[in-house]
Amino acid sequence: MFRFSVVRIAALLLFCLSFTAFAQEESAVSSPTPVPIPEAAVQVTDPAAATRAWLDTVPADQRAKSNAYFEGGYWLILWNFLVSAAILVLFLETRISARIRDWTERTSRFKAVQVVLYAIPYLLLTSLLGFPLAVYQSFFREHQYGMATQTFGAWFGEQAKALLVSLIAISLLLMALYAIFRKAPRTWWIWGTAVALSFMLLSMLIAPVYIEPLFNTYKPITDPAISEPILELARANNIPVTQVFEVDASRQTKRISANVSGFLGTTRIALNDNLLKQCTLPEIRHVMGHEMGHYVLNHTGKLIMLFGTFIFISFAAAKASFGYAVRRWGARWGVRGIGDPAGLPLLMLIISTALFLLAPAITTTTRMMESEADAFALKSAREPDGAARVALKLGAYRKLDPGPVEEFLFFDHPSGRGRIRMAMDWKAANQQ
Repeated sequence: MFRFSVVRIAALLLFCLSFTAFAQEESAVSSPTPVPIPEAAVQVTDPAAATRAWLDTVPADQRAKSNAYFEGGYWLILWNFLVSAAILVLFLETRISARIRDWTERTSRFKAVQVVLYAIPYLLLTSLLGFPLAVYQSFFREHQYGMATQTFGAWFGEQAKALLVSLIAISLLLMALYAIFRKAPRTWWIWGTAVALSFMLLSMLIAPVYIEPLFNTYKPITDPAISEPILELARANNIPVTQVFEVDASRQTKRISANVSGFLGTTRIALNDNLLKQCTLPEIRHVMGHEMGHYVLNHTGKLIMLFGTFIFISFAAAKASFGYAVRRWGARWGVRGIGDPAGLPLLMLIISTALFLLAPAITTTTRMMESEADAFALKSAREPDGAARVALKLGAYRKLDPGPVEEFLFFDHPSGRGRIRMAMDWKAANQQ
């Protein structure tokens, strides 16, 4: 539920540079029937037993489907890396990258323009080559497991729109990076980290306010029965908002989500219409308490610093190996050095490999912050049973009860079991 998930952040440099990438009628607030509180969780004397009782309310067939969906994602992490790496190697070995660079030099004598002219065909070709995996992963598989609601035409249209946004954003990023590479051939990896980190920060801050509305409609929630409890939580936590917005995510997905985002007067609370339709008010209060926790605990700033470390390590790995690779294979690939755009596939191959190997550390970092936000929500919203019910609903696409190694390697959020146990521990300590 925290917008800056591991997939979006850890894969920023890898997949943004290699592949295409968070008016409806006024919806009425539904009143879904909540899962009854299990007997062991009414008055919690044994949090472990209460947690197991909540988990046992999920039918076996639903648990099996959720497990299959989430476990299949493990393989997709590997396949995304391997397909991306294969495309990057293809660009080098066939000298496609060098030919694009040669064309840009014939077209313009300005280095910055050459970088932009390189970025456009690079992004278009990598998106085209990665499209089969993207359409399986993001369209067919999502429909197979009942997560998606879009037709193929609507999905494809949004992919094209995302590609256009990427062409603009990544071109600007590459212009800045290659200016650094040319000006600082010895310390480019340090300054490159600073540029990449600045770009990540800017993306985190502006995307929810200026980019995401390109794909969904945001409108104020006018029902005070929903908006007022959320605004009360916001006021209690000094979050400067006066409205709560609904986003029409149901036109794309069945997942529930919400966020508190923005800066410099643009702070906004938004929850998707699936959350309104599928969850009761106590569940909504807990979700919004969680999202406010991210905001109050400054998780965006902390993530910037932590992922800055991961990016720094990746650029350091590039510094250590890029020059060696160019000396050994540069003539064959047509790559001259770090300031040559033709070397972008090599740079991305090194960085993506480093990020792939750092994935357990990245997931652990985000999982810890999600756990902090869960704890904040329990203290602020005080809805432990709502927290348990939300965890079960998220279990439709997140494995509820993984093994410890599995959770360490692949979970960027706490497992459903872990979240329910935290809620039951809190309930046991605070029940009247």
